[in-house]
Amino acid sequence: MQVTRRRRRDEKGPSSPLRRRVPLVTAGTTAIAVALAGTAVASTTGFGHDQVGQVTDKGQVVSSDQYIKPIGDRLVLQKGKIMSSSTSPDGSHLAAGVTDGGMALAIVDLKNWKVQQYVGNNAAADLKIPGNDIGQEGPTYSPDGKQLWLGQTDGYRRFDVNADGSLANPTFVTIAADGAKHALASEVVFSADSKTAYAAVNGQNRVVAIDTATGTITQSWATGNAPRDMVMVGNKLYVSNEGGRTAQPGDTTLDSYGTPVVANQNSITTTGTVSVIDTKNPAAAVGSIPVGLHPTAVYAKNGAVFVANTSSNTVSVINTKWDKVAQTITTQPWAEAKVGYEPDGITLTDDGHLLVSLGRANAVAVYKFRNPLEPVSYVGLLPTDYFPAELAQVGKDIVVSNTRGIDARRDTTAAGHGTHDTTSSLTKFQLPDDHAISKYTATVFAQNGWTKNSAQLATDKGHRAPVAVPAKLGDPSTIKHVFLLVKENRTYDQVYGDIPTGNGDPALTQYGENVTPNQHALAKQFGLYDNTYDVGTNSAEGHNWLMQADNPEYTESSAGEYLRSYDTENDALGHQASGFIWTGAQAAGKSVKDYGEFLSIEKKPAGASWQNLYCDTKQMQGGADTKYPIQVGSAIPSLNNVAVQGFPQFDTTVPDIYKEQVWEKDFKKNGPANLNMFWYSNDHTGGTANGPAQVADNDLAVGRTVDAITHSKYWKDSAIFIVEDDSQAGLDHVDGHRAPIQIISPYAQHGVTDSHYYTQIMMMRTIEQILGIHPMNQKDTAATPMFGAFTNKPDYTPFTAVPNRTSLTGGVSPLPTCGADVPAAQNPNVAPAPTAAVPASMTAMAATWSAWKDQQRTTGPNAKADFANPSQMNHYDWYEAHNWSTPYPGETKIVAPNDVPGAIIPAGENDN
Repeated sequence: MQVTRRRRRDEKGPSSPLRRRVPLVTAGTTAIAVALAGTAVASTTGFGHDQVGQVTDKGQVVSSDQYIKPIGDRLVLQKGKIMSSSTSPDGSHLAAGVTDGGMALAIVDLKNWKVQQYVGNNAAADLKIPGNDIGQEGPTYSPDGKQLWLGQTDGYRRFDVNADGSLANPTFVTIAADGAKHALASEVVFSADSKTAYAAVNGQNRVVAIDTATGTITQSWATGNAPRDMVMVGNKLYVSNEGGRTAQPGDTTLDSYGTPVVANQNSITTTGTVSVIDTKNPAAAVGSIPVGLHPTAVYAKNGAVFVANTSSNTVSVINTKWDKVAQTITTQPWAEAKVGYEPDGITLTDDGHLLVSLGRANAVAVYKFRNPLEPVSYVGLLPTDYFPAELAQVGKDIVVSNTRGIDARRDTTAAGHGTHDTTSSLTKFQLPDDHAISKYTATVFAQNGWTKNSAQLATDKGHRAPVAVPAKLGDPSTIKHVFLLVKENRTYDQVYGDIPTGNGDPALTQYGENVTPNQHALAKQFGLYDNTYDVGTNSAEGHNWLMQADNPEYTESSAGEYLRSYDTENDALGHQASGFIWTGAQAAGKSVKDYGEFLSIEKKPAGASWQNLYCDTKQMQGGADTKYPIQVGSAIPSLNNVAVQGFPQFDTTVPDIYKEQVWEKDFKKNGPANLNMFWYSNDHTGGTANGPAQVADNDLAVGRTVDAITHSKYWKDSAIFIVEDDSQAGLDHVDGHRAPIQIISPYAQHGVTDSHYYTQIMMMRTIEQILGIHPMNQKDTAATPMFGAFTNKPDYTPFTAVPNRTSLTGGVSPLPTCGADVPAAQNPNVAPAPTAAVPASMTAMAATWSAWKDQQRTTGPNAKADFANPSQMNHYDWYEAHNWSTPYPGETKIVAPNDVPGAIIPAGENDN
């Protein structure tokens, strides 16, 4: 990918016409906001109309309800996210494993504070290797500084280190797959003489000893589940097992990469361990020390091994003399929430300051440490960039590796931003004195929106008049039924860029009004939100942000390979300790129904092709039952108990209008629950019909769903939230995370353009506030509900779905037996709808792309959301939506799949 530096269009000042903002000015909602100021929910109101990427006095705005303004100096890496890093023995260089930018490894010259070398399979790499897949931990230098080892899928890429710090002579040290279990090599540490490498084989639950000269495995030890990080103390190896101890008979478990992991009924892990291996006595039994949940980073110094328990939000301090936990440090800087800070990096300075990076808080926690037996004392917090992951002391400097750097703001030649324009960063600083640290602590609190009483509970329930969104959790709401409709992957500009009253760029509009007439009609009736952001880069992250109000560190750090798991619906390691939105609803005494969202099991009957299901939909609309009942389920017992049969998981061979009919029959027969979750996924594209047809199918299904609800007896006390899981599948002129949403209710604002900064996290907090669900972690605890989107004066006008203008059978071959879909007349005032016709001059190019598409897992029983390479998928969709006549924004010609900028990036979502 080219990286020419250019001025972003959204970097212009406030007077720029591209910064069109129409603030919400309805008196009722303004009064509510004023009344609530300074009370239970004033945490993140300070964003106002700020946009992601904007630099303010508080710092740069990112898409996760945070500002970033780190202490010290910053070096932005333009080629992807840092998964893990380590410094050379002499402190001159840092090696960082990177992903989602066409590279696998970056070598940074710390003295000159610049990237010296990129390694990967991208054409722009300074040193080529076959694959960009990398493990969660490492890369690691040998003690003599002559080698660097990078963990990959089935072994390690071993490099020679040149005198100038650059790498050369890559060779591969193989660790064979064990059946379906790849090695998934993680951390490696070395013997003092550099002759033996001890490797954590994450996918096979073992540690092996490798002769560094020959690559021969000389010893193997069984560990706990998912060994990840390691440290050597004398002759002993301490290994963090993120999946805890080995399951025993009678344990409740959930699978993770073929391993039964001890978990509860909500499929949340309940154990964490550190294995202890005596390398001088290989036959000795491997020891096991219980620690907190999801132990990740381990660090040793001064007679102690420090273990970051990422899900428990603690650090275990192991006394290496007795191999027992001497004390447990709580990394909960904010009293309002116990979880969600995600400690993931540790170092102990020479003057006795223990530093712990808090990934999800964009901060480093500072403690004073003397010895394992003396309790630490908390000093304060220091601000970092987005998601700090590793810490190292280099001379007098503290160097922090920040996984997401400055968010998705990579310099490109594209005409807009995308979520895969990922960055990372290094920051360095000298540790301030304790008094100064206390001042920085206030900065961190402000950047995260941590205020008192953010999740204040009602103490006088029943004594307040119901309002749409109560000020306190547990107070009564006029809304009793919440419908959460999750869609797939679109940016604001792709869908709403053609609406002149919003801050859109028509040049980036891909599925405008003639493809999405219902979404446009909903925006006109219920309001347009043009400054709302999804948080995740892809579906693995996006569905987590919705179901957990977070993307747990396990998924964050797995992005380098995604081989252990991509979607974490059926992987206990991807679940936070506090549970999910539906378990919170159940704990609050609310009923739940799930239609597809977060499900992982599906069985379709014979004959259930897209064509047959399309025809079956028409019969169902006439009152018939489906001929093709689909069985669904979840590996998570609590979700499986509320899953509605017949409504499939992600599967683009099932029309969304078919799914809508399955739901509507259940709705009319049994009524709604308090919380109703949907996955309408066909705007993902890549299925049986062409892209515009699938987006139109999705649009019609959404329109019919809203129509049915608003014409029912439940409308008077309902709220419908329509959201993309992520916005990765296109460009946006403000930011790649900006996405279309809708909030629909008698109590929702009507007919306005709302340019307040909102995020998925705020939306989930709004649902929690309405239903009395206690927030799940510090992110949604800090979030301000979307009070401005609601009013307490209801408007009961229903919504009537409008017919599709784009044929739903576009690109379908063979056509359904019930015939091709004939759409309604197009609106002559907007751009024409796409057709399935390919110009003669583009026939060969379209055929090349069609062959590429056939290799992507978008259909059938093994369909996977986001399996395709994102850059290629986005180009393919653009070409289809513009009748193969318009180059991708920022490019001068239509190109073949292998010529797409960024196409050499392996699909991060390739989880086969």
